[in-house]
Amino acid sequence: MQPIMKLSAALLIGGAIALAGCSSKPTVQRVDANQEIALTDRWNDEDSRLVAQEMMQDMLTFPWISRFKMDSDDDRRPTVIIQLIRNKTDEHIPTETFINDIKRELIRSGNVDFVVSGDERNQLREERKDQELNAATGTQAAMGQESGANFALSGTINAFVDQLDDTRVKSYQVDLKLINMTSNREVWNGQKKIKKLMTR
Repeated sequence: MQPIMKLSAALLIGGAIALAGCSSKPTVQRVDANQEIALTDRWNDEDSRLVAQEMMQDMLTFPWISRFKMDSDDDRRPTVIIQLIRNKTDEHIPTETFINDIKRELIRSGNVDFVVSGDERNQLREERKDQELNAATGTQAAMGQESGANFALSGTINAFVDQLDDTRVKSYQVDLKLINMTSNREVWNGQKKIKKLMTR
């Protein structure tokens, strides 16, 4: 073999070994679900949980629950329906996860009941119709016995970005409001802001 060909072969083999060493396999490890891991400045599961927790604790301190109980004949809990929480940011935010975090906080408090809305409600109504035809008498869920909502919760998630060179500040603002379904009065209005600083 000629010296030039030997040198080319050696360089080729050396380059292949160097490339193989650079391409390491990714590793995956399980971590505590409560541990915050922020890889970017985007909305994450920790933001969802903390915002829901703080805003619902604030909502429960307002006098709408005590007023509802004073106005009702029995000592029942108010029933809430979540209408729509709109994502107005330019990124994908799973609002269903945020809604579930809100529900969990309020149900855990023991002060509020929920009724389902939208597709879930329609599916339950279809199930009751099916039970009317197919379920044994005495085991059917009766039609026309749903609980109506006393209050409706809705809101928005917005984001604002400010950037200079390699430094970026991203702010999220969540606005929620609770409306009395009978009077259309706004009985609570809450706001939570999150600010994240990212440097490169």
